[in-house]
Amino acid sequence: MNKIKFTDSITFRSLAGIVLLLVFFSVVVGVIGYNEFSSAISEQYADGAFSTADTAAVLVDGNKIDEIVASGGKTEEYKRVFNNVDILCNTQGTTFIYVIQPDTTDYGHITFLIDAVNENCGFDEYEFGLVKETTNDDYREKYRRLYEDESDQELVIRDKGYIETDPHITAMIPLRDSKGETKAILCVQRQMEKLTEVRHLYVRRVVLVMIIAAIVVILGLGLYLKKVLIAPVMKVTAEASRFADENVSTGERLTDTIKNNDEIGVLAGSIDDMENQIHEYVENLTEVTKENERIGTELNLATKIQKEVLFTDFPAFPDRKEFSLYASMDPAKEVGGDFYDFFLADDDHLCLVIADVSGKGVPAALFMMAAKIMIADLALTSMSPAEVLTTVNDAICSKNKERMFVTVWMGILEISTGRIVCANAGHEYPAIKRPDGDYELFIDKHCFVVGGVKGIRYKEYDLKLEPGQKLFLYTDGVTEAKNEEDELFGTDRMIEALNRNKESSPEKTIENMRSEIADFAGGAEQFDDITMLCMEYR
Repeated sequence: MNKIKFTDSITFRSLAGIVLLLVFFSVVVGVIGYNEFSSAISEQYADGAFSTADTAAVLVDGNKIDEIVASGGKTEEYKRVFNNVDILCNTQGTTFIYVIQPDTTDYGHITFLIDAVNENCGFDEYEFGLVKETTNDDYREKYRRLYEDESDQELVIRDKGYIETDPHITAMIPLRDSKGETKAILCVQRQMEKLTEVRHLYVRRVVLVMIIAAIVVILGLGLYLKKVLIAPVMKVTAEASRFADENVSTGERLTDTIKNNDEIGVLAGSIDDMENQIHEYVENLTEVTKENERIGTELNLATKIQKEVLFTDFPAFPDRKEFSLYASMDPAKEVGGDFYDFFLADDDHLCLVIADVSGKGVPAALFMMAAKIMIADLALTSMSPAEVLTTVNDAICSKNKERMFVTVWMGILEISTGRIVCANAGHEYPAIKRPDGDYELFIDKHCFVVGGVKGIRYKEYDLKLEPGQKLFLYTDGVTEAKNEEDELFGTDRMIEALNRNKESSPEKTIENMRSEIADFAGGAEQFDDITMLCMEYR
């Protein structure tokens, strides 16, 4: 029997495994504790900041914002308000308390009305009327939500990356007049030095405990393993090596010399029965291989059937010059749950459908085909999109034991006028390109998904397409495509990609989008079907 190196021995491997496990759990506990500490302290900072903001809001009357703006920062009333805010800033240990008015056209700029700075922080205050560019899109969105009454308070935590004023937290509340109209935004900023200190202290303690635990485990486990594990394992190893070299049985079973009732005893018995088990394994492996080949054949057939169900013989309707369209579907698995459809209900009406079934694989594909057939059949009976979705929803809900559902966008275009009647059952918002303009996301009316709840009556809306307009439809596989950094492609990137080639034909538009998504994803695996449909109204 060959001599085993210590680094290859079970003793070393066992100890190394335990140490690695300790390191793993220490890292897990450390990360969890790190996040919990950060969260708890951030909440304390946030509560304090909002409490200070509420107090400051009493000092800055929302009904007098217009007077403050008109004061130019020079009236006695303005100075009184400023001094009160400044006193609050310095007594509460707050870094900044400031009042701003955003440019409500795009919230890209803000004007400072009041800027009280803590005298101990070392920063200079901004003068009255100073206009600055909004810090980033996050701030811009929070300003919008406050001004448009979507929120009563907003919070920004900045403790990563480059930060001009070190890690800090900013609480924002609207200053409203007696009519409830937002006149300005009051912001309270607090630095978070304690958060950083607690994090560093926690990390040092975790590392110290991990080192001590590793030393104790190595010493204690080394002695224990040698007694209860190593000796029996060496017997098993010696017998296995002997059997491999000689390929004959001595007539003495390994379990006769090893009396362990633990896993080592089981291992000894397993070696005795090894030849018989290997024979059975080979037979089972042959059967499994045959079954996998059968499943592969059936999946290939399902893929072929699904491709035949979806229209792929482009150009579609080559004799109709009033419009042009193109569509594609790239399934994440062998078969997908997305589908698109388009057909002429009569000479003057073109029906467009794009949908996304919950789930993946063969069940979703079967559900997809059933939904596609029902929608197409009902659309040909002159039903409106809302009537079609209402009828299909009731039909699916009556026999939907698997509780699957489908999101659907459906539109019927009156070709002669450009009027399109649409209904959206929980699907993605469409993108529309205006004549001589850019693609924009159209925030349409949403209803619940099809197959979710029986008895829903779906609503519809009208669009008027002008010659040269384009309609881009898609499933969430487009916007939720991820790259290797786990970032989402998102609607913003989608709109930007569309506008880089906004004059392209529908076919070229979809080809460009597929290329953009592929470049963005890189080597990341695709987890959702990617389906798109583009129509140009001429």
